[in-house]
This record gives sequence, C-alpha cells and structure tokens, in this order.
Amino acid sequence: MPLKKIQMKSINNKIALTFFLLLFSSVVASAQEIIKDSVVTPVKKIQSTGKQKIDGVIATVGDYIILDSDIDKSYLEISAGGGSVKDITRCQMLGKLLEDKLYAHQAIQDSIVVTDAEVKGMMEDRLNYMVEQIGSLDKVVKYYKKDSEEEFRTYFSDILKEGKLSTEMQKKIVDGVEITPEEVRNYFKTIPTTDLPFFGVELEVAQIVVAPKVSDADKQKVIDKLNGFKKEIEEGSSFSTKAVLYSQDPGSRSNGGFYKMNRRTPFVKEFKDVAFSLAEGEISAPFETDFGFHIIYVEKIKGQEVELRHILLTPTVTEDALNEAKEKITLIKKRIEDKEITFAEAARTLSDEKETRVNGGALINPKTQDTRFELTKMDPAFYSQVSNLKEGEVSAPILEQGEEGKKKFKLITVTNRIDEHAADYAKDYIKIKDLALKSKQITAIGKWFDEKIKETYIKIIGEYRDCDFTNNWLKK
Repeated sequence: MPLKKIQMKSINNKIALTFFLLLFSSVVASAQEIIKDSVVTPVKKIQSTGKQKIDGVIATVGDYIILDSDIDKSYLEISAGGGSVKDITRCQMLGKLLEDKLYAHQAIQDSIVVTDAEVKGMMEDRLNYMVEQIGSLDKVVKYYKKDSEEEFRTYFSDILKEGKLSTEMQKKIVDGVEITPEEVRNYFKTIPTTDLPFFGVELEVAQIVVAPKVSDADKQKVIDKLNGFKKEIEEGSSFSTKAVLYSQDPGSRSNGGFYKMNRRTPFVKEFKDVAFSLAEGEISAPFETDFGFHIIYVEKIKGQEVELRHILLTPTVTEDALNEAKEKITLIKKRIEDKEITFAEAARTLSDEKETRVNGGALINPKTQDTRFELTKMDPAFYSQVSNLKEGEVSAPILEQGEEGKKKFKLITVTNRIDEHAADYAKDYIKIKDLALKSKQITAIGKWFDEKIKETYIKIIGEYRDCDFTNNWLKK
C-alpha cells in the first residue's frame, strides 16, 4: 500500500508466536449466527472413534453460537489461506473460535462499526488471492462446498465482518498499552542470560535517489485524463469501476480505490490535506503527490473518520529522461569515490528522496523503526542489493520500479555492520523495548479475557467440556 507508511515491530520467536495467536492471526471463525430458540442438530458419524457426534451447537458466547461443523470450516479456511492444520487439535481450534466470538461480541457492545464498504473491499482482496491459488471463482465456490457464487459471498462476508470486528476489538485493547523506560529495564533484567534473544548480522544502509524528470506535457496528459474521469463520474459513471480499471495504486485498486482514514492515519500529507478538505459526495480536482496524480471521492464522513475512493495515475517517463537520470547518478557515484564529497553530503544535497535526504540517506527499517536491518530477515530484493557490499562501498546505479510504476535510480552504501550477538541493553534498546511492549500487551489481553469471560454468557456443551483450554471458558 504505497500511500501508507506501514509500521511493524520485530519480536523474538517465543513472544511472536503467542502474540500472533492472540492478537494478529487471521480470523478463521465461521459465519456469524445469532442464537435462535431452536436449532436443528443432525447427527454425523465420527469414523476415527465410531461415536455419534451432534453437528449442532457446541458453544455459546454472548449472542454468538459455534457449531461443531464450524471447526471443520475453520480448518478449511486455514488451508485455503496456505496454512498448515496438521498440528492444530479440535480443542485448540474451538479455543480460537471462542476468542473470536468474544472479541466480536464485545466489539458490538462497545459500538464498534464495520461498514459494508469495508467488507466488500476485504472480500475482493481475499477472493483475488483465493482465485490465484485455486484457479477460478467456480473452484473456490466448490472448495467451500457452496451451491452458487451468491451463497458463497453471503457466507464469506459474514466471516469477514466478524473477523474485522474481532481485529478492531483486539486493536482497541492494545492501543492504550504504553511502556516506560523503567519497565523496559525491569523486563530485560528478568531474562536469564542463557535465554537472551540472539540477533544475527545487521547492516545500517544509506541511499541516494535520482528520479527521472517528467515533462510538463506528460504531467498535463495525466491531469487531463483524471479530469475526464471526474466529468464522467459526475455524469453517472462508477468511481469504483474506474479505479479498478485505471488506478495505479496496488494497495487499493482491487477494491475500487477504497481507503478509510482519520487524521492520525499515516498517509502522505498532500493526500490527507485534500481528503479532509472535501465534503461528503465531493470529488477533488487532480492533485500531485510523490506517487503521481490523484483524484479523491469522499463517500462518507463519520466524525473524525473519512471513507473515500481515489484513482492514482503516474506520468510516463521518457527514455531520454531515464538516460539523463542515469548519467546524473553515475556522476554522483564518481564524485563520492573521488573523495570530492561524502555519501551523506551527496544524499543531503543531491538526492531526490525527501524521507532520507535529511538523514544523509540513512534508511529506517519499517519493521523496527530502527536504522538496522537484520541480514537474514531482509526483503529478498533488498538483500541482493546490499549483501555483497563491503562497509563504505558504493553500489553501481540501480534502476528500480515501484509497484505504482514510477522508475528511479539509486546508489546504496553500507554505513555500518553489526556482527551477530546476544541482546545488549544499550545497543539493542529499541528491540528490547519492543519485546517488553509486546509482553505487556499480551498481559493486557489476558486480563481482558479474564474480565470479559466472567461477565459474558458463555456455555460449552458435550465432549468439548473436557478440553484443556488456555482461557477459563468453563468458568471453573
């Protein structure tokens, strides 16, 4: 999603596994079902034990019910997403479903809203992925044992809506969790020396970017095209369809250019300024950001939140402009190697990349917000560019094309190499702080479950009462 500056935190394997299961795992719950006065419970044969099992309600959480067949559907959903179900027991799967239902139930109690537009956008993204994996939409429908595309979409939209409610509730729980330097220090002291996290080889990297210049004539062509789209939409054409067909933003194209944002959402400034200047139902004039030219249509304004669609077009770069950019960056490389100018000075004065220019070209790891990149965890393309560079060596000019289609040349250098080592409080404070924060968030989630399980109607019936659950679902 190129318009957003995505931020993620790195954590060690032990905490990552727990946190993933509790907080960020993809929702594998079944479709939302409201409790009814009576439920038909057909019998199915369990071949492995020879016992009869009721394929009906096996658990209730607030206004939600869980069927025994929902566990089978959850296995199916994980498999469809490329995951392995080999080591997941039915009791563990039920535990996950119970968590999802409690999150979703409490989200509704807390007035968290998931719109149809959000569900539709998620639906298209997931369907595109599944079609790519399985081969066709018909095969997807058959895989889920549905009789028609309409039946499948209805079933799957319920899954996605409940999943979004669950995710938003989880986010609400941990968003308020903060950690102090003293808590980080105390957390580090509790880790036995033998259990300290071990960090692999890390590199600090800087870059200089030279972007080919786009002529005013080529810019005007894009502006004219966007103005044409705007006129057609105002006359009745679908903005969503135009975005799917023409937008060059890979992060929103498949769902009709849809984004939901508030003033804290990390979009580029120019985009946010225009989005929050529009009235509901208004379409902007074409405007420029570092990604190209956009038009925005505001669908809904809900307090401080805006639901919008946009179309991004990037002007064509001519071959002459590319050659000029390559000549410029080649000359910069020569000046650095001839000691006329340092890499950092060249980045500050000659680079076209605003984000890194002020820091002498230094790159920030989006996963850690630190300057270090662990060699074994690098993006494969980035790894191939830096892994063979010696400290202080400048790469040859690299031509790079972003997902939105923009081309640029860059030089890369390794400014520092940190050899593999056990965690050190002073050297690795940012990573340790992240571990401590994740640990505190897990504790907050555990406390939340303890409180909400006590105050929510929860019932588990049949053989599943014998499960050894992580949470106190049976209220013993």
